[in-house]
Amino acid sequence: MFRNRMMLVLLVVVVAIIAAACAPAPTATPAPTVAPKSTEAPKATAAAAGPLAATKAGYPNKTITILAPANPGGGWDQTSRLMQQAFTTEKIVPVAVEVTNKGGAAGTIGLAEFAAKKDPYTMMTMGLVMVGGILTNKSAVTLKDTVPLARLTGEYEVIAVPTNSKYKTMQELVADFKKDPKSISWAGGSAGGTDHILIGLIAQAVGVDIKNVNYVAFAGGGESAAAIIGGQVTAGVSGYGEWKAQVDAGKMRFLAVSSEKKIGKDSTPTLKESGIDVALSNWRGIVASPGIDADTRAWLIEALTRMRNSKSWQDTVAKNEWDDLFLTGDEYGKFLETENTRITQVLKAIGLIQ
Repeated sequence: MFRNRMMLVLLVVVVAIIAAACAPAPTATPAPTVAPKSTEAPKATAAAAGPLAATKAGYPNKTITILAPANPGGGWDQTSRLMQQAFTTEKIVPVAVEVTNKGGAAGTIGLAEFAAKKDPYTMMTMGLVMVGGILTNKSAVTLKDTVPLARLTGEYEVIAVPTNSKYKTMQELVADFKKDPKSISWAGGSAGGTDHILIGLIAQAVGVDIKNVNYVAFAGGGESAAAIIGGQVTAGVSGYGEWKAQVDAGKMRFLAVSSEKKIGKDSTPTLKESGIDVALSNWRGIVASPGIDADTRAWLIEALTRMRNSKSWQDTVAKNEWDDLFLTGDEYGKFLETENTRITQVLKAIGLIQ
């Protein structure tokens, strides 16, 4: 009896083993699908990544300064302070960031001081205005005396008048400009800058001798805006974002914008739509002090890249209707060389330099 029971147990075990061997293998839980990496720049990585670590040499270990080579209220000042805001809000760098101003002569006064100081803890905001200003002011210090870091944004120019101006359209303003050029006074930035270049191109396009243009140069956009609002000049030229708040507040009115097409939902006509075959974009960028080492330059470029990709900066670009023209390092350096050649040709054509 016992033997028969043992045989039965062994038979059951053998059957179980055979069944297990023949059964299909259990289905494994699939691993999560990993999305392919996007080729687009991330939009808000700086805060998640935390402050950028210092270099092996310990840079930075004190406050970083952004020099705006213009008086408060202008485009360089605005850009510098919005950069400071992004750096601070997103906690991109491990030290404080501050902004200082040194205006005059299309930024060349600030440029000369910046280059002479050779401070690795100071960056300088600059742009198309400075390229022209160096040429017209015959500055002994040029952008070759700086270290290119990054091109940031582009912005179109606007022609504006005070809200109580008799001019309601660009065509009306140009009609009087053609009749008596000197009777129309134009406020703008320093001589040879983007504002001045745009007025020169407009004069060329409508057949006015550039020598008869009554251009009044100011050190910053805030000062020229005050001159327009106060009725000291007929009209003025500046960046779209720089004066948009004045228009929104009912103090100024845009007559035309220098873009190829209307900006966003803004109804302001382009110069081309106003019968003037001119388009011009102003760009802004950042350079470092001469003499910085390769590691410091790489650190600053990385900090600027994180700033550009941050939500704070992307929101700023969208709010001001700027074009994102981000370009860094040596490629930016090549762009500066090409731009210098282009602006030299433009300034010669409109008679601002020989």
